[in-house]
Amino acid sequence: MSYSDRWSSYTTSDFQSVNFKPPRQTAGPEFYDRSELSRKVGLVGVAVAALFGFLCIIAGFMIFISKNTLSAACTEATGFVHGIALRSALASQQRLRFNTNLRLLSASDGWFNPNGTACNVLMAILLIVSYSSNLLVTLSVDLDSSSVPNAGHAMCVAEVPLFVLGVAIELQAIIALASVRSADILTWSSSAFDITAALVHHAQIIPQPGRCMYGICDAASRGPVSPSPRQPSAWRAHSSVRKVVLTLWALVVIYIVWGVIVVSLSDRSMSDAVKSWSFFPASQTHVVAYSIPIEGGVYWYWGLYYINMAAIQGPLTVALHCSELVANVVRDERLWRKATTKVGTTISSHPLAPVFGSPLNATLLAVKPVVHWMLGLAFSLAGTAENGLLTAIAVSMWPFQILNYAGALLVFALTFTIVALLPQSGPQPAAYGHVQTLANLIDEWSPTMWWGQKSNGLPYRHAGTSDYRLPKVDMNALYA
Repeated sequence: MSYSDRWSSYTTSDFQSVNFKPPRQTAGPEFYDRSELSRKVGLVGVAVAALFGFLCIIAGFMIFISKNTLSAACTEATGFVHGIALRSALASQQRLRFNTNLRLLSASDGWFNPNGTACNVLMAILLIVSYSSNLLVTLSVDLDSSSVPNAGHAMCVAEVPLFVLGVAIELQAIIALASVRSADILTWSSSAFDITAALVHHAQIIPQPGRCMYGICDAASRGPVSPSPRQPSAWRAHSSVRKVVLTLWALVVIYIVWGVIVVSLSDRSMSDAVKSWSFFPASQTHVVAYSIPIEGGVYWYWGLYYINMAAIQGPLTVALHCSELVANVVRDERLWRKATTKVGTTISSHPLAPVFGSPLNATLLAVKPVVHWMLGLAFSLAGTAENGLLTAIAVSMWPFQILNYAGALLVFALTFTIVALLPQSGPQPAAYGHVQTLANLIDEWSPTMWWGQKSNGLPYRHAGTSDYRLPKVDMNALYA
């Protein structure tokens, strides 16, 4: 038989079984993204932090305008890397419950582990020291002396706080890198979907069948259940959210009391003191001041100033750090609830998208430098010099600037309280980044997912996820 005869002997039916459609991208949980871009961004940030700290120690010089921005960026970068490492360490010990944790208040096993209690306490101290050093690095110094009268004032750089700032950032970078080295990091992504998929893929959590309609607050419930039209709030779902919000309100009360006390010390009459109110400290503004000498230029006197600054700025620094948990928990839930929208929810995204794409995260990022700046208005420092040597630092407490700061913190606490107390609407069970709940609710992984009803089986129906939009669940049916 010739080639042409053999070719003509095939019929159309011989080719009907050939299917050239690409396979559906609906794999198992191995589909999770390791987010190598997040890893690179985080490690580059730590490298920048280490370099910045080294330059502070060696060079002893930093531009005044950029010091707050650079130091804040460095602490944020080291905090991100340390948080990812801690999350992986908790996961390897079967102790990870939520995608977001209180980094400085959660620890893995082992006291001296880079992710353990000792290093977490040290990281908290270093974070406070970093922000305290920012206020001490640059001082307005009175240069008048017996030998040089009428020398005026000058903005000077103090070498001790600058050196301490460099050491603090350098140690944070070292601890962050050590924590990365000691932990088996499954993914650098900050997405709750990616960490859940990674844990399922590596069998560190096992999806529980029959819980397709149970949310985070239904851990003790069993059996078929009908969908609920409303879901719990973050306040009810996450105990740490309650602790953070209550801490913010406690700080509001403390700073208001502090302001009232300073007003009483500066002027016995509150009505007379109100007349001197201004947003910025001015010549007519009431003030309470005290001075701590630096006798003979002895460096250990700087410890007194750091104790003063830590007492004032430490609670604010820790509170702002803890507020990140509320923002991240709400962000994780918002991304999960997009699974019922037309566009669906995306598992992975750019590392900066969760920060700038979430209104609450973006607000927190903008609020941090503002409240630290307002605290600087309420609690200012000024030095005196003799023959080129710093001899004392005067600490001034401006009562109405303290109350202005307390008012800003009040608005901040009120905003986070409202967000934490708002319940979620719709039958989609709430997860708030709880990895076991997400593992139970997501039964099909794909780059873009939708949640809804998947089967009408008898006697119970089933809800889950898919790579195409699903119909709404029946509010009167039982699901298992």
